[in-house]
Amino acid sequence: MSGHKTYNRSGLLPFRVIEAAASGDVDAINKVLKHYDGYIKALSTKRLFDESGRPYFFIDEETRRTLETKLIVRIMQFDVTRAA
Repeated sequence: MSGHKTYNRSGLLPFRVIEAAASGDVDAINKVLKHYDGYIKALSTKRLFDESGRPYFFIDEETRRTLETKLIVRIMQFDVTRAA
């Protein structure tokens, strides 16, 4: 998968990357994870408050890893024959 563009003009992952990821290609799976990285980080962001009551944000690494793991599981279960 190295050398292929990760995105097409619409901002979507090319089908060949999805197909390769569903087949277990580690490089393709990493491209899918990278594609969704911002979304996963946004879902993993938590707001806490310091001693003075001021809010601050941080990425909950456990939540981030859980979401990444769930995405990998779904990638491996994806049936590309139904999507084609």
